Amino acid sequence: MINTLSLPRTGKFAVLATALLYTGLSFGIATSAPVEAAGPAYYTAKLTAPAGEDRVVAGGVAWTCEGDMCVANKASARPLRICRGLNRKFGEVATFKVEGAEIAADELAKCNG
Repeated sequence: MINTLSLPRTGKFAVLATALLYTGLSFGIATSAPVEAAGPAYYTAKLTAPAGEDRVVAGGVAWTCEGDMCVANKASARPLRICRGLNRKFGEVATFKVEGAEIAADELAKCNG
């Protein structure tokens, strides 16, 4: 077993620097992944115009957006209410999916109406 207290000062610095570098690189890789690859989102929305913000709260839900695509985790409100909140923040919603299934055309019209 290596006792880090017995390492020379430069050895301790090297261990610390390597740990910080690894942490920084792994965080950078995780945050640079496209919005679709971030994991299975409960809500997926395609806007008619780019969102303009990467992270936003709309309709009481935290959204992650990239261009005109936004994703969010499940919330307790009905999907139509969630969609309307997104519409109020960014304007017209082109498509809105709940667990991968698009909502009906009349529901999307209500969302945008």
